[in-house]
Amino acid sequence: MSASEIQKTRVINELRGFIKKLLQDPKILEQSLEIARKHLSSGEKDAMAKIASEISDTTSVHISEDPAEHSEADKLYLEVLKEVIDEEQALY
Repeated sequence: MSASEIQKTRVINELRGFIKKLLQDPKILEQSLEIARKHLSSGEKDAMAKIASEISDTTSVHISEDPAEHSEADKLYLEVLKEVIDEEQALY
């Protein structure tokens, strides 16, 4: 297996585990969106780090506050949260 294939497999496994957590506890999505709304709407400079930290503190999802330590699944989840909030705000 090539390094690229190993990386893809690792990312897929991370995402599977993450999706499984979301299905087991649907409140995670609601809490994550609420946290993201709060930090993104206030225009905080380090909003993404604060979002990661608060999600880790209040849910079973653990994301390092340090962006350098984010896994691919962490990055993807934070990016999607931001996109959803941006789209919500564009509607108003």
